Amino acid sequence: MSEHGFHVHGPHDHAVEHAAQHGDTFSNNIAVMTAILATVGALFGYLGGATQNEAALYKNNAAIAKTAAADAWNYYQAKSIKQNIADMAASLPGADKERFKAQAARYDTDKANNRKEAEKLDKRSDEWNEKSEHALHTHHQWALATTAEQIAISLAAITLLTRRRWLLSVTYVVAVVGFALGAFAWLHVDPLGALFASGAH
Repeated sequence: MSEHGFHVHGPHDHAVEHAAQHGDTFSNNIAVMTAILATVGALFGYLGGATQNEAALYKNNAAIAKTAAADAWNYYQAKSIKQNIADMAASLPGADKERFKAQAARYDTDKANNRKEAEKLDKRSDEWNEKSEHALHTHHQWALATTAEQIAISLAAITLLTRRRWLLSVTYVVAVVGFALGAFAWLHVDPLGALFASGAH
């Protein structure tokens, strides 16, 4: 560790250093390209992390709504039991039929409100789960885009070391694929998913 702190060099750092030392156009172009790819890859990685956090938050909201729905259904069941008891009590000889019928009617109203609330919370939970799945899928798209850019950076470093120009073409192709995957994630479209889904039928 130096007095300036610990620093880990990435492939693009070495490419820039090599270009500065040798000063040739081939190395300069690769150095600029790797710096751009590293920046774009970092941005993709950040966006991927943000969508992963969103997915976790949405999943948590779904769990909270599902718990509240379960509570509402429990109240519904309790009111149903009380309504049945009140109905049975009203049919007993010598019982205050009007009082028990009024209780049964009140429990029936409460039960309907509990059912409505439970169904609303179940629907909300499903909506949060759907948002979570969508965010998680977008996270996977960002992860693929980030991986493609990292592979392109590694290929650029290999190209710089071997000075094989055909490898530079491969690097460009992989980088463009990464850009395309990032664009798909940004626009919330999934042509790859649609392609695989159509192939499965």
